[in-house]
Amino acid sequence: MQMNGFYKKIRLWIIGILGVLFAGYILFVFGRLAFSLQPELVRRTPGVERGSIVDRNGKQLAVQTNFFHFGVTPKMIKDVQAFSEAVAHILEKDPDEISALITRSQNSSFIYLKKKLSQTTYEELSAIIDENGYGSFCRFDRIPGRIYPENDLASQLIGYMGDAGTGLSGIEYSQQSLLSPEPGSNSTETVYGKNIYLTIDANLQYRLEKISKAAMESTQAESLMLIAASASTGEILSYISLPSVNLNDYSTALPIQTLDRPAVSAYEPGSVFKIFSSATFLDAGSIAPGTSFLCDGVYQRTTSRGERIRITCLGHHGWVNVRDALKYSCNDALAQMSDTLDTDSFLSYIHRFGFGDRTGVEASAETRGIVKDQDDRMWSGRTQATMAIGQEISVSALQMVQAATVIANHGVPVRLTFIQRITDKDGNPEYIHAPKYGDRVLKASTADYILSCMETTARSGTGTRANLGDISIGVKTGTAQMADPVNGGYSTTDFISNCMAIFPVEDPQIVLYIVIEKAKGETYAGRIVAPVIADAADEIIDHLGMNREGAASLEHSGRISINHNAPLSVGSVVPDFTGRAKRDLIPLLGIEGITFQINGEGWVVGQSPAPGTPVTENMSIELYLE
Repeated sequence: MQMNGFYKKIRLWIIGILGVLFAGYILFVFGRLAFSLQPELVRRTPGVERGSIVDRNGKQLAVQTNFFHFGVTPKMIKDVQAFSEAVAHILEKDPDEISALITRSQNSSFIYLKKKLSQTTYEELSAIIDENGYGSFCRFDRIPGRIYPENDLASQLIGYMGDAGTGLSGIEYSQQSLLSPEPGSNSTETVYGKNIYLTIDANLQYRLEKISKAAMESTQAESLMLIAASASTGEILSYISLPSVNLNDYSTALPIQTLDRPAVSAYEPGSVFKIFSSATFLDAGSIAPGTSFLCDGVYQRTTSRGERIRITCLGHHGWVNVRDALKYSCNDALAQMSDTLDTDSFLSYIHRFGFGDRTGVEASAETRGIVKDQDDRMWSGRTQATMAIGQEISVSALQMVQAATVIANHGVPVRLTFIQRITDKDGNPEYIHAPKYGDRVLKASTADYILSCMETTARSGTGTRANLGDISIGVKTGTAQMADPVNGGYSTTDFISNCMAIFPVEDPQIVLYIVIEKAKGETYAGRIVAPVIADAADEIIDHLGMNREGAASLEHSGRISINHNAPLSVGSVVPDFTGRAKRDLIPLLGIEGITFQINGEGWVVGQSPAPGTPVTENMSIELYLE
């Protein structure tokens, strides 16, 4: 048999050699892989479950949830218009807008149509996609998120978590490492953050915010601050900065809504500061309670350097002592008092009160304020006198409250705090706040005397509109011109109106401080802030159950009418449960995916989260009955 020319021996040898070489290469690579060290398997990245932020009673204020980013692969969509019309109402967008975006992105492998969809929206959209067979080109990306059930309540304090899972402001920022700890390098298990119990009481916060918003509206003010703190523990029970921001819509907020004014704003406090300067002169012994000063309407003198100083007073008060000076808010008398004490001693007391330094509260940012010293180029012959009346010194609202705890606590300051306790994911406490007292600033007799002077101011001085009648209260009002950033000096139209209150006088429990900024029309603090102090103090007293004289009683005929309400159900949003009887709530306990917590007996008077909040997976709804 004759061999075909294609199969000549030389060609067969070449093919055979190449085959052997290839087989040898395969064996070599296999052997190297078999006997070499194998790379370590990539470990699964552990998940992090962010801790919750709740009020002192456990009401949820910031809760971990899931959001969904929704996107598509444009080139895989056959009928763009039909798809756009099918999903538009769920995405709350115009069909033509969606269609145009998809058409413009035909060369893109993937685009997002909307981010941060709620659980409810995700479920509704998934149903439409499944029903229409859109699953081949649609995708949902699940991302960790945050729901703020109380919307704008204490918003600057709570703060905000961004899309990256990192706190951007407030407690969300300052306690980031506790709320969302970094997993260990060898960890593969889910890491759980701590739960932060704030010192604020959400129900009290709500009531005081309602009072504050009404005050802003009536005064047409630009902003308002309110802090209510426990005088003995330093725990802040209410913390308000208006205008505020809905934390569920933080990305669209204006800067003025996100500003944490009590912590970051530094301003001249005006006459409220006189309680601290008066206490300084008394405690240092440069004056006594009975020392009198003649107020003729103006303080004026010429220094040894020829500098002429002139400070006007609101009236001609005649001979006044410390009590009278605070009662009438006499600039002349306070300026004269400042001449009795050397500057080093004066500034030492100011710093011991805490001015010029941060309070150390768990805020994401805090100003030091400004306290000049004698080396400051802006120091002049009038500086000490004007500081004594609350000018030429910048403070924060937090500093003012902490300084007031010195007077409330018989001369000893207590450190302010926003955190009442910290627990693990199972509720086991890992930290419980205990009061932290500072070094004594004033003799107990000095602090008590100043507080009695503040009570006089409430009874018959500039703070009479803050007087409660049935519970003793000490107050001091102050109205200060604000700096004019355009023309320099002081503005003739913009004022800081503020008032400090401590009550009850015989057993101080609460320090309450309110600041109204840039009110329109009336700006005198005794007229616009003192009444707000009275309203807020009344609310605090009733909420805490303090004993008071003349408690209101209610007459009732004894007859009640019972309305037959329709059965309750829960759809895509949380309904309004207000006014429903406890028996109406029983069927709700069987709803899967929602946990109900019922507190008290009777009828629903409050709920968390608020009506209209989107229902999410594994949501907890808390109801309060009375």
